[in-house]
Amino acid sequence: MSDIVYNFAATSRLSTDFVRPVCHVLPCWHTDLMPLGSGATRFLHLADVAEILNISAKQTYALVRHGDLKAVKIGRRGAWRVEATELEAYIERLYSETQSFIEEHPFGEQTAGAEDTSGAEDG
Repeated sequence: MSDIVYNFAATSRLSTDFVRPVCHVLPCWHTDLMPLGSGATRFLHLADVAEILNISAKQTYALVRHGDLKAVKIGRRGAWRVEATELEAYIERLYSETQSFIEEHPFGEQTAGAEDTSGAEDG
């Protein structure tokens, strides 16, 4: 598994009345798990995960609810959080699955003995 940790800026003012967390992905190489008090964020909001993966928040929620991406539901209101190490594991699985797909479906090559069936027959 990769040894990347994502650090996030606390907040950013988008207007005078609205404050939202902003994700600044800065890889920090390490060999140990993130100890408490290290300044690294262990659990990510679904919005942060969506930003890292460059997908919508709804798509991120669907990944969690379908069990593709491990997450925890916290508190009475059910706030979802994804552990940074689980996100990294998910990304590694995607790379592995993509590599398998590429190997099984070479680009621009036809299988031996396959005929071109794209044309219509004249009758």
